[in-house]
Amino acid sequence: MTILDQADSVNRGVIARRSRFRSFALLLTAITFSLIGGYAVGVRSETGSVSGQIEPAVAQPAEAAIRLPEQYTLATTFGDIGPQLLDAGAIDFDRFVQIYDRAGQPLSDEHLRILSEGGDIPIGIDKESAYFLLNLFWAFGLTNQNLILEEGPLAQYSEGRIDVFASTGGWTVGSLPIDELYSSVPLVRLTSQQQARLEEVAYAVFRPCCNNHTAFADCNHGMAMLGLLELMAAQDATVDEMFEAAKHFNAFWFPQQTAELATFFYATQGWDFAEIDTREAVGRNYFSSAGYQAVHQWLGANNLLEQPPRGGTSCGV
Repeated sequence: MTILDQADSVNRGVIARRSRFRSFALLLTAITFSLIGGYAVGVRSETGSVSGQIEPAVAQPAEAAIRLPEQYTLATTFGDIGPQLLDAGAIDFDRFVQIYDRAGQPLSDEHLRILSEGGDIPIGIDKESAYFLLNLFWAFGLTNQNLILEEGPLAQYSEGRIDVFASTGGWTVGSLPIDELYSSVPLVRLTSQQQARLEEVAYAVFRPCCNNHTAFADCNHGMAMLGLLELMAAQDATVDEMFEAAKHFNAFWFPQQTAELATFFYATQGWDFAEIDTREAVGRNYFSSAGYQAVHQWLGANNLLEQPPRGGTSCGV
């Protein structure tokens, strides 16, 4: 006799949702998706495959349940990372500004001040600032000297050609060649405890454009997330605070994928975006490329892919 057979009518809805949520977990271990694990030819992913069969959803998401936050602000401040990046040759000021002018998104006075002067300005993200922050933290993650870059997956899989990744060879607005910029300047110095917290989070935060975690920062989103987490760690952010930041920054850098994730959790658990566990929201099971494709497939099979694309940021400068 099944669980549903044993349940009384009052509890059937709750049990059904939980059962469907558990069924989705099976999707992460049984049917293999053929996915690209890195942007460079020959770069392999560190993650596995996903699979399974899923029962139909029972809850139709209300629009309010999948509405993503309009802004998010950290206790962490920019400090002088903008001027440091200019001094290090990681950013050519004129070329950087021109990118936004050509894209029809000219930098605001505040963004120009962050870049050229710095200051104790709290880091905040919204739809208008997402593109600026993506490139700023891309430059920061790429340039800041850290063991993750020097001894981690990028160094291990580069075979002496660090420019083969999208996050390295794709950075074209510095005034120095990439092999001179990569992990070249200690923009922030971490204690052993701060480094340990950084690595705990970086190896657990994934992104749907690749199948790799943040420590394997082979694309711009991964490198930008690494830079953000490094700066947070340097200012003594906790592990929980870093996971929470990753969840919200991903919501602005990947709005469509995050909306689908929120739809899935509402349909299976009745949770809105704020209630989704931060580690689940950014983890391998649901927000790696493989995990996201599983979510997307499940939503499609259950007629829950009605949201139009909401924009986001590309994997280039």
